[in-house]
Amino acid sequence: MIRATLPAVGAAIGDITGLFYDRMFAAHPELLRDLFNRGNQANGTQRQALAGSIAAFASALVEHPDVRPDAMLSRIAHKHASLGITRDQYAIVHRYLFEAIAEVLGEAVTPEVAQAWNEVYWLMANALIAIESRLYAEPGAVDGDTWREYRIVGRYEETADVATFLVRPVDGAPLPPARPGQYVSVQVELPDGAHQIRQYSLTGTAPDALRFAVKRIVGAPDGEVSNFLHDRVHEGAVLRVSAPFGDVSLDDADGPVVLASAGIGCTPIMSMLDHLAATNSTRHVTVAHGDHSPATHAFRSDLEQLVAKLGNAQAAVWYEVPEGEWPAERTGFVDLSGLAIPAAATAYLCGPLPFLRAVRGQLLAIGLAPEAIHYEVFGPDLWLGQQ
Repeated sequence: MIRATLPAVGAAIGDITGLFYDRMFAAHPELLRDLFNRGNQANGTQRQALAGSIAAFASALVEHPDVRPDAMLSRIAHKHASLGITRDQYAIVHRYLFEAIAEVLGEAVTPEVAQAWNEVYWLMANALIAIESRLYAEPGAVDGDTWREYRIVGRYEETADVATFLVRPVDGAPLPPARPGQYVSVQVELPDGAHQIRQYSLTGTAPDALRFAVKRIVGAPDGEVSNFLHDRVHEGAVLRVSAPFGDVSLDDADGPVVLASAGIGCTPIMSMLDHLAATNSTRHVTVAHGDHSPATHAFRSDLEQLVAKLGNAQAAVWYEVPEGEWPAERTGFVDLSGLAIPAAATAYLCGPLPFLRAVRGQLLAIGLAPEAIHYEVFGPDLWLGQQ
């Protein structure tokens, strides 16, 4: 039944998710105010991501019924856990999603079709609930409550639009466990009373503090939380911060590794590089970064210092608009073809989707296995199901 109806559902999934969100937020305005990213709702990216994940999961069930798409589920579960999603919210989503499916597809949704898609939904939902329960257990969270109050003990301006925040638990308790490459959620109360949440990659940890960086988002629309943090939150202020989550983290192996980033995508990469330097790693490390110009390159000096601490590391940087003398082959976008990258390397990528697609293609051409290439993308993951 899913195989027969997947094309019709896939073709209408944009209309279905649009109607679903509109009705759910009308009935539960607190979800849009205090849980969902209002910016991503406004520009439509969250709706595209939901559509992609549902279609990808259903397609996976049809094509490989004996294999659960754990990579996709893990990514979604980590993001859900960082938001504090709870079991009861899946029932809310189910109600309004299926009402939208019935309205958009009309008579095509027979009882048999509805039953088949209901099974798909709960297979996916219950798998996510189980994974999220395990994730919540790691920091000792109860019912998804991973939030703690942290005081800002340091704020540092990396560039004109990137600031680092060093935060320490107000209660003095030990930091939650974190792996290099993970992120935390930060919740702030905006002037209109909304409690909006955003995720920021850890750039490293101190013995008793977490460190994350925030880029000011200017565009259509401006970033509500990033601009609030830049303009109004300074040393001494208290923030609500989640435990660290994220399924893309540096492995503990000793093989060669590639760390590639563009723009503010350098933040999780810096966390991984910081860990490698702190542990005196002997791994073969290749760092590749692309940025608009030296002035916009956050953590530029940190990158140089950390690579210098490693005995078997190389770094290459590309600028679209270099300042002063700069090699022609390092002007423009990241090009890995001239770097000595072992085919047995494991790669970690972070940056805009065009960068991720381009660099992944370059790594595959070098000979890296597809399963050895991991990526982190900020915001809704519009790449789900496209690998």
